[in-house]
Amino acid sequence: MPCSVWGALLVPLAMRSSGSWILLFLLATSGIARAADFIGPESCKGCHPEAYNAWQQSKHARAMDSLSEAQKKDARCLSCHSPDQAQQATAHITCETCHGGGQYYAPEYVMKDAELARLVGLVDPSEKMCRTCHDASSPSLRPFNFVESLKAIDHWTPERARRAPRAEAPPPKPVKK
Repeated sequence: MPCSVWGALLVPLAMRSSGSWILLFLLATSGIARAADFIGPESCKGCHPEAYNAWQQSKHARAMDSLSEAQKKDARCLSCHSPDQAQQATAHITCETCHGGGQYYAPEYVMKDAELARLVGLVDPSEKMCRTCHDASSPSLRPFNFVESLKAIDHWTPERARRAPRAEAPPPKPVKK
């Protein structure tokens, strides 16, 4: 049975059964979660609009735009500028490039449980993961500073939320007497 079918069967079953942790353990350790399909950044937008907007304005969202036509055909360039192009419809570096394919962790009931989301494939990116592209062989002219670079792509911390302009509804119109 394909991995996507197993995942579709096991995750809801695990949520309802008394042996849920055993099933989740099997799912997490079997490689199924690591083989999750990419569902695209638009699927993240509904629940994480501020993170989505921060991503859209980042260099990651436009990673392919910095390449020449020849570089867009070079696997060495694509390995960082659009590493998951074969698995997703969106080129560039997306949410799932860093957080893993969202097929199993995207459902709302899974995302409400951080431990469950991580068990079924949600990745918390690390410096080591970033350095798979931002390394000494990168053609970037500047050395990679993880702490500073993390601030540039910040889309989850309270500090970012305080800095970001709020997209609030317009104030109600005064009632005329």
